[in-house]
Amino acid sequence: MLLRKYKLKKDNDFKKVFKNGRYRQNGFVKIKFLKNNLDISRFSFIVGLKISKKAVQRNKIKRRLEEIIQLNFKKIITGFDIIILVDKEIIEKEYTEIEENLVNLLKESKIII
Repeated sequence: MLLRKYKLKKDNDFKKVFKNGRYRQNGFVKIKFLKNNLDISRFSFIVGLKISKKAVQRNKIKRRLEEIIQLNFKKIITGFDIIILVDKEIIEKEYTEIEENLVNLLKESKIII
């Protein structure tokens, strides 16, 4: 579980990232990211009702994404606000496929070393 200080929570921060952030997509995973001028990187995971009507499934996806970030945390460059979004097809994917997709996307974006 990511510590609270590594989570993006404030509405203003979300607005900044969505308005000024860069966008990347790799298959069923998308990210919006923006430099935050802090010495930490902060994350948020958005899994909307369009993905699944069941909260259990949405929360499972969020937990998987959070675990992938946590396992690769030491490789992540500091100073970014990152919002991770997903497409509906993520429900059918295995954990390893999700991990591979997200890590490759972060590498392409030069967020992971």
